[in-house]
Amino acid sequence: MINTLKRRELIIDQLCREGSVRVEDLSGQYDVSSVTIRNDLRYLEKSGCAVRAYGGAKLNKQFVFDRPLQDKGRINRDVKYTIACAAAALVNDGESIILDSGSTISQMVPQLQGKQELVVMTNALNIAFELASNEQVDLMVIGGSVRRKSWSLYGPSAEQHIRQYRFDKLFLGVDGFDLVSGITTPNPGEAQLNRAMCDVAREVIAVADASKFGRTSFCMICEIGKINKLVTDSRIPDDYRRALHDLGVEVIIADR
Repeated sequence: MINTLKRRELIIDQLCREGSVRVEDLSGQYDVSSVTIRNDLRYLEKSGCAVRAYGGAKLNKQFVFDRPLQDKGRINRDVKYTIACAAAALVNDGESIILDSGSTISQMVPQLQGKQELVVMTNALNIAFELASNEQVDLMVIGGSVRRKSWSLYGPSAEQHIRQYRFDKLFLGVDGFDLVSGITTPNPGEAQLNRAMCDVAREVIAVADASKFGRTSFCMICEIGKINKLVTDSRIPDDYRRALHDLGVEVIIADR
């Protein structure tokens, strides 16, 4: 019999595939009591990833799940490209920057061609590979454990490494962006590294398409007011734009 943690992970996977699950079906599938399954669904509801329904539960579509980078890259690709171009335009010659992992951040890399004498630190293996051939970039790669879903590095050694330096700008990829819950991500190790990145950057620039607004995940990176700028698209809700203005966050709208 599989343990509780693994069973709940499998139930989440099934929710993502099918959109809903039933207590009776899960009880037979995992050979456990209906009480056990109800406890699982209650836990998932408290975590934010499920909404209880009669006889089972439904997927909370506002919740951010940990998905492979290649899957994320296929979503809103044209919008992400436009946002990446606008974000890259904020990079000046001679600056030291951090590029976080993420599908939108990775599209910034080709736009850095022509920038002179950059220092770039990243925890993303795919970004490091692409930047390695750019002779105008002094490339630094954070060491740590590999997250295969995101092709990124994280962990205590990564945090210790990055805290030795100071940078002009951090370009922070966003999974969830909510006015109450803040900026969130599914993985606790990556959240800790992102917090360290925020600590060592003079300016924090969040990069997110409008599909991320109102969405939350397990792990908080920072409150919205901790960022300096947000690069997004024109679909940003008016209440978000007003709230960000009140918090002193500059909103940059990427035009196609």
